[in-house]
Amino acid sequence: MIAERHSVCPLDCPDTCSLTVSVEDERIVAIRGSHANPYTAGVLCAKVPAAYPSFVHGERRIRTPLRRTGRRGEARFERISWQEALDTIHRHLTAIIATHGAQAILPLNYAGPHGFLAGGSMDLRFFHRLGASLLDRKPLCGGIRTEAWFGTFGAAPGMRPEQAEHARLIVAWGNNVTWSNLHLMPVINRARKQGAKLVVVDPRRTKIAQQADLHLAVRPGTDVVLAWALAAELERRGALDHAFIARHVAGVEEYMALARRYSVAEAARICGVPEGQVRTLGEWYATLTPAAISVGNGLERNQNGGSGIRAIFALPALAGKFGVPGGGLINGAGYAFPKTPRRLQRPELAPPATRTLNIVDVGAHLLDEGLRPPIKAVFIYNHNPVIVHPDQNRLRRGLLRDDLFVVGADVAMTDSMLYADIVLPAASHFEHADLYAAYGQHWLQRAEPVIPPQGEALPNTEIFRRLAARFGFTGPTFEASDAELIDEAVDPDDVRLGGVRPSRIPTDQALAMTANGEEFTLFGNVFPGTKSGKVELASPYLEQKYGARLPRFLPVTSRYPLALISPASDQRITSTFGGVNGGAPPPLEMHPDDARARGLADGMRVRVWNDLGEVRLPLRVSDAVPRGVVCTLKGAWLHTSDNGQTISALCPAHHADISEGACFNDARVEVAAQDGEGP
Repeated sequence: MIAERHSVCPLDCPDTCSLTVSVEDERIVAIRGSHANPYTAGVLCAKVPAAYPSFVHGERRIRTPLRRTGRRGEARFERISWQEALDTIHRHLTAIIATHGAQAILPLNYAGPHGFLAGGSMDLRFFHRLGASLLDRKPLCGGIRTEAWFGTFGAAPGMRPEQAEHARLIVAWGNNVTWSNLHLMPVINRARKQGAKLVVVDPRRTKIAQQADLHLAVRPGTDVVLAWALAAELERRGALDHAFIARHVAGVEEYMALARRYSVAEAARICGVPEGQVRTLGEWYATLTPAAISVGNGLERNQNGGSGIRAIFALPALAGKFGVPGGGLINGAGYAFPKTPRRLQRPELAPPATRTLNIVDVGAHLLDEGLRPPIKAVFIYNHNPVIVHPDQNRLRRGLLRDDLFVVGADVAMTDSMLYADIVLPAASHFEHADLYAAYGQHWLQRAEPVIPPQGEALPNTEIFRRLAARFGFTGPTFEASDAELIDEAVDPDDVRLGGVRPSRIPTDQALAMTANGEEFTLFGNVFPGTKSGKVELASPYLEQKYGARLPRFLPVTSRYPLALISPASDQRITSTFGGVNGGAPPPLEMHPDDARARGLADGMRVRVWNDLGEVRLPLRVSDAVPRGVVCTLKGAWLHTSDNGQTISALCPAHHADISEGACFNDARVEVAAQDGEGP
């Protein structure tokens, strides 16, 4: 008999959909959308129902603890017991601590599951108590936008996405809505039926760009210049709201001094877009109200990423677009939730002065002979770093060190797990309870397991409870149940929970985050959380932390002529499902003029290379990308490659202007026919 059970999609996506899961004989047989979350409203992307059953039950599923028996990367393992696995980990880590100190151990995790418990609870308590090096995870993705928001608005939520239905102008800036923010699309469509205009700013002509009233195909990394020019154009048109600015905005003169340097003509030249498009967007933004802007993560992935986002965030402040439903920014959703991360993760357990390492720099740190103490052990979980980190080949060289002890925990045998000495079977989110906020909408959700753990798999919380016990860490901090952890994840006394205990939130009903029953409206019922209480275009916070009081523009210099962008895929969520979606590599898109100049034709196999590596891909000649830009989708696993490298091998590991963030889209490459290929 098939049972229908409630769940939540935890994957790295702003929407965090509610799910209905069909279960037969303790196996997932189907997944469809649920109406428990009114925002996601029963609609799913194609990826989840197609791939998740195979991901949970397929041949790559890790069902028992494993010990490596061959060389790293060879996929040769033998089954061991949980006790053997825990004893081996304890023996190696205690030996490392005795010789090098606990900071020689590094947890290497990211946001694979977005639940509070699986994403960072008992695991972080364990590593804090152990004294391991701390890891700054934010710079890999999302941290730049988060810091740009906090430095501009403080801990204040932005517009609930449903409000965009009231907008007369919607700008999707660096947000591939149809693949990465699916449930915003019906909101946009409803607004357009009422006469709203849609503008898309994106180097690639995505599906939503095809539908837009205006598409500005900016060169990667130049968004800050475009936003500056728009600010100056608003001023020229007399469209700055001086009354709003006087009450609510700080640093305007400093900011506008930068913006005035860029005429429409100069910005159009730098950004690679027609002058007329810049003027049209300026006119629409000046005259259409309410106006909503949705800033995606894509445009942060370059050395000017924080500057570009901050410059976009400045536009509604300068034009006074806040304070009404449908006006402002569809960002900052994470601040809609009463999170209590310190209570959940217990950072005070870490010894004073414990070092913090940037996740972007892990490959460099693994190969740094001068690092003290050196990294001698890595614990990989919630993450597939071999595929998603920049400078892939350097990271892999680091993981191949003979003196490095590597532990991995995951649901599936990823490319990163192949480097582990000990592999632990982790439960999928369908197999444990968790609480889910979101970074793109304002609904809090809870889920219970819909199937029992497969084989000997355990939830992350239980894996680290057992590790804590093996290391002698006892007491309520390390013995808390999952229900207790859920109650520690958010403030149960916050009015947003309406008196509902977090661990008792119904699984068939999402809980709306509101201000005393009203949707959050910035400058309506919620105001900036900056020290000044104003929008800070010149940010003291970002100045103190990164030396970035104001945005800046720094062009990329390279001897390689083509800018490579690697946006989200319609088949994977980051690298999740890369093991179940076949072995075909994603094509490289190239403009016809660039292909013609290199003697390349559609369907050929090509070499894409720079000083960091080489990737071989089928070529798709298309004017969906502008001249000088090539594009291929991120997240493909190594089995799609015939030379053991994927697109991350070409991405540099330098830092962005704030958050020390990753700069994937600063990759510059050359392309030629693969040997034996010709037109």
